[in-house]
Amino acid sequence: MSQKHQVMVVDDDLAMCGFLQDFLVSRGYGALTISNSDEAVKRFHAERPSAVLLDVIMPGMDGLAALAALKKIDREIPVIVMSGQGGTQTVVQAMKLGASDFVCKPFEDHELEVLIASAIRQRQLSQEVASLRARLSQQSKYSTLFGNSDAMTEVRDLIERVSDTDVTVLIRGESGTGKELVAHALHDRSLRKDKAFVKVNCAALPTELLESELFGFEKGAFTGAIQQKPGKFEFANHGTMFLDEIGDISYPLQAKLLQVLQDGGFSRLGGKADVQVDVRLIAATNRDLETAVASGQFREDLYFRLNVVTINLPPLRDRREEIPILTQHFLDKYSAQYNKPLTAISGELSNQFLNYDWPGNVRQLENLIKRIVVLGTEAGISRELLQPVVNLSPRPLSPPPIAVPAPPVPPPTPARVNSRAEPVAAAAGAVSVSLKDIARSAAREAERELILRMLTRTRWNRKEAAEHLGISYKALLYKIKENGLDTAS
Repeated sequence: MSQKHQVMVVDDDLAMCGFLQDFLVSRGYGALTISNSDEAVKRFHAERPSAVLLDVIMPGMDGLAALAALKKIDREIPVIVMSGQGGTQTVVQAMKLGASDFVCKPFEDHELEVLIASAIRQRQLSQEVASLRARLSQQSKYSTLFGNSDAMTEVRDLIERVSDTDVTVLIRGESGTGKELVAHALHDRSLRKDKAFVKVNCAALPTELLESELFGFEKGAFTGAIQQKPGKFEFANHGTMFLDEIGDISYPLQAKLLQVLQDGGFSRLGGKADVQVDVRLIAATNRDLETAVASGQFREDLYFRLNVVTINLPPLRDRREEIPILTQHFLDKYSAQYNKPLTAISGELSNQFLNYDWPGNVRQLENLIKRIVVLGTEAGISRELLQPVVNLSPRPLSPPPIAVPAPPVPPPTPARVNSRAEPVAAAAGAVSVSLKDIARSAAREAERELILRMLTRTRWNRKEAAEHLGISYKALLYKIKENGLDTAS
């Protein structure tokens, strides 16, 4: 026997306990004998045996009640019930409660030996099946990320090589390429997989809020700080911290982040003592950090600390062979989620998908498929894909604002004898049209187009887009929703 399995014996007959202990040890098992059910249930948590031999008739908690209690703790534990007064009703009740088998006293040694070996083997098979299912589920979870292209095969191989280390990883790529999915894959394959995975989007909060979010604060650190609050780094202790859009962190805050990477310690806002944490850091950005370092906007020492291992995610246009696979994956996913069966898209749209450059990458494809499934139609998709594509290469920290051209001034209308007659006639034929309504409609359309252009330019970095548009972050979120742009992100 390659592994020594421990069997728990629960019987109030001390002579039987002694016999079974010798019986088990002589056959290579470990034996733990307990004379009452209450004690057995209490010790089961700590002992976690491979199988249990359980007598039915015992004072206090009887064997059937103990069987039910043990199955509540571990429903997969094999329990062989023993009884010298085994009736059919007792056997049936034991089996209903989850007993693996039933043996009547007195029993043959060979009979019990076979039952124990069979129960433990069945337990091993169940554990192997559960482990295999977990691995298959994990593979399926990331199947859309690790496609069949050469570029993504390299990404997958790099993840496999570094996931079980504590090395800092910098994930780079355009918006929508799956950087967060890579971060999850690194965590789920690491030794920290059973600990916390904490994500913070550094572009979503202003500097002051981001610092308190990351590092927490002490009571009285600022107005409204009525009690101590731990930061995200503390929640991620012994786990993984994922800092998305790390290129958006302000220069002063970069120094504090560098301290965490170097020493594993930091102080809360308003705090005096250092807090020590054990955190694996994964960062992501779609910015050109090298240019930011050269321009003095990003600390060079922090850059080198982050850039230990870099995973570059290729844009979808550079791995077009994965588009049909991703399309089918999202069709299956959202058809099931929204209970709207849709097995395929038209051949014409499929060809258009293959020839499109996908500035929003996998996220854009996913949102389009979601829209098709929810609305049950491809109407408007082809026309949308024919719009000019903005090239989304890695961006500097502060892209120049977009100049909005003034609307063209119409040429003056030549004087004619009946120049007043036509406007009057037109107005008479469309009495339901209001000039104010037309102006409002045109203004809304212009506003929607400008917001969409700015969001596309900033790769849907809403905080940055709001700054360039000269409005607050909350106001931009409202306008995105008001103009129906939230489904296009």
